[in-house]
Amino acid sequence: MQWFAIGILALTIFIRLPSLIHPRTIDDESVYSLVGNALADGGRPYVDAVERKPPLLFWTYAAIVEIGGKYNWPFLHTIVLLWVVATMIGLYLLGRRLFDPLTGLFAALFYSLYQSRAKFSDLAFNGEVVMNLPIVLAWAIAFAKSRSRVRPELFVSGMLLACAFLLKQPAAIAAVPLGVYLLLPAYRKARGLTFSTGVLQAAVLTSGFALMLALVAVILRKQGILNEAMYWTITNHSVPYIFWKKAFVRTLIFVGACLPMVIAAVISWRNRQTIWKGRSAEYGALCGLLIASAIGAAAGARFYSHYYIQIIPPLAVLAAPVFARAFSLSTDRPRWLLKPSVLAASLILTALGFSIAQWIGAVHSRRPTEAGEYLREHSQPADRIFVWGQAPAIYLDAQRSPASRYVVTFPLTGYIFGGIYYVDTRDRIVPGSWENLDQDFKAHPPEFIVDVNQDPRNAQYPIGQYPTLARWLQTYKAVASVREGIIYRATRDARAGTSQE
Repeated sequence: MQWFAIGILALTIFIRLPSLIHPRTIDDESVYSLVGNALADGGRPYVDAVERKPPLLFWTYAAIVEIGGKYNWPFLHTIVLLWVVATMIGLYLLGRRLFDPLTGLFAALFYSLYQSRAKFSDLAFNGEVVMNLPIVLAWAIAFAKSRSRVRPELFVSGMLLACAFLLKQPAAIAAVPLGVYLLLPAYRKARGLTFSTGVLQAAVLTSGFALMLALVAVILRKQGILNEAMYWTITNHSVPYIFWKKAFVRTLIFVGACLPMVIAAVISWRNRQTIWKGRSAEYGALCGLLIASAIGAAAGARFYSHYYIQIIPPLAVLAAPVFARAFSLSTDRPRWLLKPSVLAASLILTALGFSIAQWIGAVHSRRPTEAGEYLREHSQPADRIFVWGQAPAIYLDAQRSPASRYVVTFPLTGYIFGGIYYVDTRDRIVPGSWENLDQDFKAHPPEFIVDVNQDPRNAQYPIGQYPTLARWLQTYKAVASVREGIIYRATRDARAGTSQE
């Protein structure tokens, strides 16, 4: 058992090795790092750097910057590894409390293997990876074998679930099946509790959730950004388009990539009367979490690959006992599909395939942006830059600070996330955003402006359609044409005009 645990840890490091030595940010890490840098410099989220995630995610990134320094990507990716391992430990505790240590190890193995899958961007420190840890820990605490009437530890579970929501919004739904679990007749019968006691325990869970939200609200109000936080994390999340084709294709890809785990979860469901005997309440709660996680993954209607990461924890725990029983010497001889040799071969081949795909993705993502390299070479560390478009990695490759709070420009254009291009989105422009941009430029004018209109995500937004930016650009001169677009530099007239203001 000990060697199995060591092997799982080694596999986790092996799978994530491409990210550990990667010299750049990965996918969502770019924009989150920009916000984290702004906070580490004394700024505030939603005011000095705009993004739509909850505040705890940005505070987490700011803490990483404070400890490891800016642009320290090996340190960031080491934190991701430790975060994933901590989540695996939580899943191990869940499996062990429900069944035995072997089941817990298989649950941890499934998360290690299928969280990354074959797409390099899924190795990023994204919202799904971050929120899974507090969710798993909250459920592990709730599944403890306690016959206490009050169960004060549920207060901690509630706080952890609130933390998950404060890391990424869809995590809030994970609290619903856990609250229902405390009211199930099977749960109360197994612990000798009355219905009123179940209600009391659900209230303890809810109190922990509410207190954590209240504490964060007090902090945000003290910083003067409570209204901004509410707007960017909740209000500014309309669903203008549902990507049905992506939903179908990426769900099929997810099922295919995780097929051994999915098949085991189906077998677990078909044999729930035997495998989950005496644990019907926990099984029902985990099924509820699986459904809730699927709803959370679909809530944004964009069906990005990394959205499916939140489905893996409940799926891993549901599948783990099937593998544990197959590998246990005390069970009857399994059918060919559940033979240890077949299961082991499927996992080994999956790990090898994922690893090869990750290395290929890492090689293709290793090259920095030409715009970032140019700006780093031709600007001073104190210079500010502005990137017109959805290209936050340029700031980080250049190692220069943004000249505006809009580190990505969707509030200025109404850009629809998910891949809808060449659609008129002017009605989605955030009111007051262009006035804010003008104020930001006056406060710290950009030495360089990068127009990334060559990117199809931004080609529908030519600068000439936006008078404020076009006016500023009149005193800039094109100095370079790079892979990402055109780089403009402030002229002497621009600097003189700024100094006179």
